[in-house]
Amino acid sequence: MTDQFSVDGDVALVTGASRGIGRVTAERFAADGVDVVICSRDETEIESTADEITNEYPAAAVGVECDVRERDAVEAVVDAAREAFGGLDVLVNNAGASFMAGFTDISANGWQSVVDVNLTGTYNCTQAAADELADGGGSVVNVASAAGHQGAPYMSHYAAAKAAVINLTKTLGYEWAGDGVRVNCVAPGYVATPGLATQMGIEAEQVEREDPDRNVGTSAEIADVIQFLTSEAASFLTGETITPHGVPAIEETPEL
Repeated sequence: MTDQFSVDGDVALVTGASRGIGRVTAERFAADGVDVVICSRDETEIESTADEITNEYPAAAVGVECDVRERDAVEAVVDAAREAFGGLDVLVNNAGASFMAGFTDISANGWQSVVDVNLTGTYNCTQAAADELADGGGSVVNVASAAGHQGAPYMSHYAAAKAAVINLTKTLGYEWAGDGVRVNCVAPGYVATPGLATQMGIEAEQVEREDPDRNVGTSAEIADVIQFLTSEAASFLTGETITPHGVPAIEETPEL
């Protein structure tokens, strides 16, 4: 790997990192020599994941239980990064959640829960980490979804929240550039995570990375984009959203 594609920083915080895209991203950072603080709502799972990363890669990992909807819990994770590694250079807002339902079937609690995890959680983490990131010129990557661009039938709450994350990314990219902080976003299409396996029966082992004729990706492919956005190779990118979703959906069928 050429140097400009290495993660630009010494310490990274990755939310929702016990599995899927978050875990692979944390592993990629640790393999690149970046110490990582990872969090999820499952204390046992996140601590086990941190131990496995520490044992397998050259950098250290610390796992912290955290619900990103709770500001006090988020601030405790940022404190843990400061105490363990002396600061924070990279933030990856990956934590997310959703469920499928028609719009009129989504309760007020269901709507609020999905918006809180995907949007308010991003707000909580980014604001809590602001001073640490600005201290040395850091980088933020928000994980949104292609649904935030194009909508998502039966996931209107999720699509609305992710659209807001995409817009927040552009706004913060403008506001924080003067503080030396780049803010970007990755908005994946379908990714073969455990969640997709449960919902659609598509397993990661079925996805061939060498095949361009597909619209399902792997967690590793999304982690590649995240790593790029946190590297010096992306130094001229801020406020941007990259949407990896395979073959473009440009074919139209006329309907009356």
